[in-house]
Order: sequence, then structure tokens, then C-alpha cells
Amino acid sequence: MAEVAPQETAQQETAQQQDTSPVARARDGAIEIVTLARPTSRNALSDAMLAALAAALDDIRADRTIRAVVLTAQGPVFSAGHDLKEMTAARARPDRGRAYYADIIGRCAAVMQAIVTLPQPVIAAVQGTATAAGCQLVASCDLAVAAREAKFCTPGVNIGLFCSTPMVALSRNVAPKQALEMLLLGEMIDAETACAWGLVNRVVAQDEVLATALALANRIAAKSAHTVKIGKEAFYRQREMTLPDAYTYATQVMVENMLARDAEEGISAFIEKRHPHWEDR
Repeated sequence: MAEVAPQETAQQETAQQQDTSPVARARDGAIEIVTLARPTSRNALSDAMLAALAAALDDIRADRTIRAVVLTAQGPVFSAGHDLKEMTAARARPDRGRAYYADIIGRCAAVMQAIVTLPQPVIAAVQGTATAAGCQLVASCDLAVAAREAKFCTPGVNIGLFCSTPMVALSRNVAPKQALEMLLLGEMIDAETACAWGLVNRVVAQDEVLATALALANRIAAKSAHTVKIGKEAFYRQREMTLPDAYTYATQVMVENMLARDAEEGISAFIEKRHPHWEDR
């Protein structure tokens, strides 16, 4: 049997990585587990990663059997944010990368918004460091569970690139003074601080991160999917409104929700002291 040269082996491994999606997907009952699967590149939000995430979210949106999503990652880094090597390479283009930067940053923003507008709740299971757009990804999820070892950072200011798009999601999770501290200092905060500041919901042992996220997802999955969808959409829409407009909008949502079949069933079940039977409508 001929011996395979190390260079050939490396080329084969590279080819296998190119053939494999940077995002892995699995099901656990009604829960879809989406895993960032490029640990050697620190799960950077590269062209390929963003395309795979966008495709996965589109599939999930259309699948009514999926009632919640857990987003996790392989390796010690949850996500290091944008792929700076790809972004630097674009400077060699005639426009110095302007068109590419507009496209890649716009596509990243679209993925973040797709998470927010997804009918199913998305729970980040953060096993490691989340920086820049990786921190933005955590902030864009509806809930987040972090390992005690996890750290969070928006370090762009340290390299002359302010984390302006991560700021959008961050400032909608964290109070202004704390958000600006992260953005202006560009320093790591630990998981406990991230929890105290509102970026994550739970801090647990490393080996409990995924299980805790799945437990939260399954508790949500036991609710009416129709009601959860209504509530998630209403939450994000009303918080951008003035107080009077938010109450007007929320009143309309409550009326429509009250007329839904699952609300009728849920209220009847509560009065009759029995478990409700959801039809997700």
C-alpha cells in the first residue's frame, strides 16, 4: 500500500472541510439544534458560514414541527465574528472592498434579523468566547445560556473598527452605560457579568450548557406554538414603539390572540383544572 504524503493528507482534509457545511443540524424531539461547526476557524462568520446559517433559518422557518431552536458551537470559541482574513483580502479589489463589505455586513445583519423574526424562539448555548459579530449573534437570540468559562467582547475599537453592527443587537439587550463600556473599552467580560448586564439568562457549568438550553427549549416547546409565535413577534415590534403606540398595538394583538383556538382551549383547561391540548392555531 502506497504511503500518503503529509501534503496530500492536508489537501484531502481541506477538500473534506470544503465539502462539509460549516453548520451542522440535528433534531432532539421538537427542538432543532444548529451548531457552528468550524472550530479551526473559531467559527468565524465567513461567507460560507453566513450562507449556511441563512439557509438553515429559512428551512426552520418553514418547518412547523420545529418548536424551538438551540444555537451552539464546536470548540473553545462560540464565534469570533467576521472573518477578518476574508475582509482583508477584499481590499485588493478596485473599490478597496467597498461592495464586498456592504454585502457581507448586510448579509450578517440579515441573519441576525432572521433570528429575531423566526417564529420559533432561539436559545444560544454559549460554550466559549463570543466576540464582535459573535457577541452580536448571542445578543440576537431570544435567550442565552453560557458556560462559566464563556467570555464576551466587542473589541473592534482596539483595531480601528468600531463594532457598529454588533452594537445594534447589544444595545437592545444591555443597558446603555454597560453597552458603551463594552463598545468603548473593547475588553472581555465574563459570563457572570454578562448575566448581570442582561446579555445571557443563565450561567452554568461547561458540561451543562447544552442540556440547560435544551431544557429551556423543551419547556417552551410544550406551549402553544401559535401563542409563542404571536408573543415573540409582538415583543420585538412593540419595544420599538412609543408607549401609547405600543399599548394600542399590544391591545390589538391580545384581542386577536383571545379569539384564537389555543387561547380558548388554554383558558378552558385552566378553569377545568386539566392539561390543555394545543392545536397551534
